[in-house]
Amino acid sequence: MEGADISFVHLGITIQHLSNSISVFGFRIAYYGIIIGLGMLAGIWVAQSDAKRRGQDPELYLDFVLYGIIFSIIGARVYYVVFEWDNYKNNLLEIFNLRAGGLAIYGGVIGAVLTLIVFTRMRKVSFFSMADTGVLGLVTGQIIGRWGNFFNREAFGGYTDSLFAMRIKRSIVNDNMLNTDVLKHMIVDQGVEYIQVHPTFFYESCWNLGLLCFMLWYRKRKKFDGEMLWIYLLGYGTGRFWIESLRTDQLILFGTGLPVSQVLSLTLVIVAVGNLIVRRRKLSHML
Repeated sequence: MEGADISFVHLGITIQHLSNSISVFGFRIAYYGIIIGLGMLAGIWVAQSDAKRRGQDPELYLDFVLYGIIFSIIGARVYYVVFEWDNYKNNLLEIFNLRAGGLAIYGGVIGAVLTLIVFTRMRKVSFFSMADTGVLGLVTGQIIGRWGNFFNREAFGGYTDSLFAMRIKRSIVNDNMLNTDVLKHMIVDQGVEYIQVHPTFFYESCWNLGLLCFMLWYRKRKKFDGEMLWIYLLGYGTGRFWIESLRTDQLILFGTGLPVSQVLSLTLVIVAVGNLIVRRRKLSHML
C-alpha cells in the first residue's frame, strides 16, 4: 500500500500526495520559492500600509525592498552554507541551487538589517524609524514563508506524540534530518515507514503570528523610534530559542557543539532587553 505522504494523526488531517513543486509550461517551480515570494509580497504590503499610517512615503519602502530582497536572500544562503560547509565544499555549484531550500532566516534578517543601514544613510533618513515599520513586514513574511518548509518536508523537530504530532513518510525525507530519537520511534503502518515529529515550522509560524498581532496592537503606543525593532528581536529571539531546541537540523557553531541559532537568539534577546531598559529609563528621566 502506498500510504499518505503526511498526516497530523491527532487532528485527523491526512494529505495523500504532497508535491514540492508545480509544472508551468514544462518548467518545475518549487512551492518553496512560491511561498517565499508570497511572503515577501505580503510583507511589502504590510510595511507600506504602516508607512501610510505613519505619514511616511510608502515608495521609500518599495525602493528599499528592491535591494533588501536581493541581499536578504544572499545573506540567508551564505549563512546556511557557512554552517553546512561540509555538504558543499566538494560541489560548489550546489551552493547556487535554491530549489531544494537551504535559506536560513537569521541570515536573511542580518542581510536585511545591513542593507537598511546602508540604505538609510544614503537616503538620509532614520534607520530606527524605517526599521520599526520594516519589522512588521519582515515578521509577516516569516509567518507565510515558514510554510515553504512544509512542502519541502524539512525544519521539523524530534519525536512527539502531542496534539500536533506530524507523520511523514520516511521515503520523502532527507536522511540528514533524521536523528537517533526519531528513528527509534519510527512507525510502520501497513508496510509503510513513517517518522512522527514536532512540526516546528508550524510552531514558528504561529509564534510569529502572535508576535505580529502584539506589534500591531502596540505600535500606536510605542515610546521611541527603534522600540518596535527591539520588541521584534526580543519576541522572535525568545520563540526561536525554544523552537530551535526541538529541531533535528540545527546548524552548529564551529567547535562548540552549540546550535548557532540558539546562541544568536539568546544574544539578540539580551541586546533587545538591554536597549529597551536603557531607552525607557532615559525617557523616564526626561519627564
